[in-house]
Amino acid sequence: MANYETCRQCGAPLGMDDRAIYKKLVYRGAEDFLCIPCLARYLGVAQEEIENRIRWYRESGECTLFQ
Repeated sequence: MANYETCRQCGAPLGMDDRAIYKKLVYRGAEDFLCIPCLARYLGVAQEEIENRIRWYRESGECTLFQ
């Protein structure tokens, strides 16, 4: 069953950015997601790097997930 509301790892509530960046970086057809902190741990990067990437996608206007 799809879970668009909470992180599958820690149960934190998800926002639009959490879902969008997960789809962009992990799997476009995802139906369950990780929050940004859990995604950073999963990918082995700093949370700030993911937040910078979100900002870049939003400002570039090239990705429909971030409009």
